[in-house]
Amino acid sequence: MPSMNRLIAIQSKSDIPAIYRDTPIGRLLEYNNLNRKHDTYSNAQLLIGMCMDNRKHLNTPDNFAYILRAGGANLRYSEFKLSYVISVGGVQHIALIGHTQCGMVNLIARKELFIQGLVERAGWSAQQAEEHFMNYAPMFEIGNEIDFILSECPRLRSRYPKIMIAPLIYRVEDNLLYWIDENSY
Repeated sequence: MPSMNRLIAIQSKSDIPAIYRDTPIGRLLEYNNLNRKHDTYSNAQLLIGMCMDNRKHLNTPDNFAYILRAGGANLRYSEFKLSYVISVGGVQHIALIGHTQCGMVNLIARKELFIQGLVERAGWSAQQAEEHFMNYAPMFEIGNEIDFILSECPRLRSRYPKIMIAPLIYRVEDNLLYWIDENSY
């Protein structure tokens, strides 16, 4: 099935999967997509794990969520922070949000640009920059954005079995969140 066919648009509250409705994840979808009036929060209700990309801005109230940004929404190397938010921050819900047009997809295509950028902007030698790329690109390459999120949710669920985790995609084309249908994976 083509990846984009897995995305479910959230255009009304009834489009939110029943399991997420009336949870912090459902409210996130309502705030961002349905322009729900912002409630007042004194404590974070969920963790939003999303990419560091500058094109994404979520419509959420103050104090509603912890936001952990990492390239490609790859939280593999941020699990201590995730554990902290769960254990000390008390959150029980995670919205894992990938996005379209992600730079962590097909990193090898950006290898020369990466090297050139570090040489010109950071003062690195070409050899240092290439070694850096070759050492780290395999760790941060996510493949397809949707497939990556669909593979990360079960991994995180097995690590944190009491936490509700929702697979979402932010489409930079329309600034909306979409639920990813896990049954089509």
